[in-house]
Amino acid sequence: MKIEHLALWTRNLEKMKAFYLEFFELTSNEKYHNPKKNFSSYFLSFENGARIELMHRPDIAEIIDRPELKLGLTHFAISVGSKEKVDQLTELIRSSGYKVVGEPRTTGDGYYESVIADPEGNLIELTI
Repeated sequence: MKIEHLALWTRNLEKMKAFYLEFFELTSNEKYHNPKKNFSSYFLSFENGARIELMHRPDIAEIIDRPELKLGLTHFAISVGSKEKVDQLTELIRSSGYKVVGEPRTTGDGYYESVIADPEGNLIELTI
C-alpha cells in the first residue's frame, strides 16, 4: 500500500498551484471544473507518482473557518534528498516571502527537517 494523494481545500487555487509547482518539482494536470457543484481542482504530481490535489469551491471559506474543523492533518512531509537541499529549499522559500515555521535541525528522533508554511498556512516538513 501507499498514499496515492493528499487533498487540500484552498481559498486561492491558482496561487497555491503556483507555490507548489515553483518549489517542489511537480507537474500539473489541466484544471478540472464541475459547474454543477462550482468545484475546481488540480492534481499536482511528483515524479514517483504521489500527488497533491488542490481543491476549491467559492463557499469553502465558510466551512474551513469553523474552529471545530481545525483538527486533523497537522502537516505532511516532502523528502528532498539531502541536508543541503533541505537547507537550500528552506532559504529559497524564506527569500520568496513565505514563512519558515521551524528552522533546519535534527530532531530527537533523528530526522533532519525544517517546517515551512504554504501560502494558506498548511505546514510542510522538508526532510531528507
